[in-house]
Amino acid sequence: MTRSSTKTRKPRPVPTPKYLDPEDIPRSLETLFPQETVEKIADETGFIKRHRKVEPYIFFWSIVLGFGVQLQRTLESLRRGYGEMAGIGISQSSWHDRFNPETVKFLRKCVELAMRQMAGEVNRTLTPKMKWIDDILIQDSSVVRLSAALMKEFPASRSRKNAAGLKVSMLVSAVASSPQKVTIHGERLHEIKTLKIGPWVKNKLLLIDLGFYKFQMFARIKENGGYFLSRLKKDSNPLILSTLRIYRGNSIELDGKRWKEIKDKIKREVLDAEVEVTFSRRVYKGKRSRDTIPFRLVAIYNHEANKYHVYITNIPQYALSAEDVAELYRVRWDIEMIFKELKSKYSLDAITSANPNVVEGLIWVGILTLLVSRRLFNVLRASAPIEHAVRYTPLRWANAFVENATLLEISLLGYYGFEEPYENGLKKLAWLYETHSFDPHAKRHRLPEGWYA
Repeated sequence: MTRSSTKTRKPRPVPTPKYLDPEDIPRSLETLFPQETVEKIADETGFIKRHRKVEPYIFFWSIVLGFGVQLQRTLESLRRGYGEMAGIGISQSSWHDRFNPETVKFLRKCVELAMRQMAGEVNRTLTPKMKWIDDILIQDSSVVRLSAALMKEFPASRSRKNAAGLKVSMLVSAVASSPQKVTIHGERLHEIKTLKIGPWVKNKLLLIDLGFYKFQMFARIKENGGYFLSRLKKDSNPLILSTLRIYRGNSIELDGKRWKEIKDKIKREVLDAEVEVTFSRRVYKGKRSRDTIPFRLVAIYNHEANKYHVYITNIPQYALSAEDVAELYRVRWDIEMIFKELKSKYSLDAITSANPNVVEGLIWVGILTLLVSRRLFNVLRASAPIEHAVRYTPLRWANAFVENATLLEISLLGYYGFEEPYENGLKKLAWLYETHSFDPHAKRHRLPEGWYA
């Protein structure tokens, strides 16, 4: 039996999103990266030459939504992607010449533009027990491994074979739910030199990795009105001044003793004590002075690891209990997830070029992609009631963002007037974002709960 006619199928109706206004997607990105401002930056940094062969705004979006998220990991594939967006052809030589120091500076300035704006936003609210501070900040670094051909320009610090690498340092704000500062350094630069303490830390809590461990830094944070929380280094041996929690039973006397002297003798589940550390100040007028300062030491016994997890902080006891201090440190996992997102989703670990300008430029592109992703994630969360917003998780969101990058690109081109608008594109995108990044498990424990929402 044969068909005498072919029926034309009606297109499926696009589902309507529950909370997210489709127009908020391009509006939020246009606010973050205004076309006029981006083109001004392109002019000021020398990205725009006398003969404008490349439209800076189309160039910007073609590489931000091309490299990594659409697997365009070579200059040639990025060239083709730009040509498709701009509707023009550009020669290979012109495109390759485009990746120069001026382009690197242009991309870095665009990162700074976005971070300045997002730094002033409140995308998360600290819970009542954290109202004694304004923000929780997490500082960390991650190494981006590069082609061995760049070992002279970017030598690795710890490698048994010829290798090259750059270090990306990042300061992340819990309240803004985005990076506040990003810098790129040689891999051999010590972590401690990537974080400069000043008045900006006032009323803020820094969660610090052992790579930034230095008593002088802790003292500067305290003296500038800020707070810090770090693991205690194994070789640290502070003097115990007094215990801050009273224990019943056969507990040993701790006052006046060093940590290493008692750490293998104590039997209690929790130790909360005031301690004193001695350290060297910075050199001033050719002299380096010694100083002492009191801090708080918290030790929580971990039965699975069969050892104490030990922390040092200046968080007052009235603000957080010892158990809360230990739990709060786990929030550092947020920045680990951001670096994982950068490398696994936005291709920061897939830069194969041996051109230093291309390498640095693509690192900034990966960070720009992260900022675009975080801006849309924050808009999505803000659109939903709080009981639903907490179930939009960063990992699910990152997958949804990558999977729908092509649709976002098409929708933005239509919105900005670079080509005919894609009918229902933004509506479909909003629905996909809502459904694909929503965690169906209502009772699942999520790490930030209890600290910010």
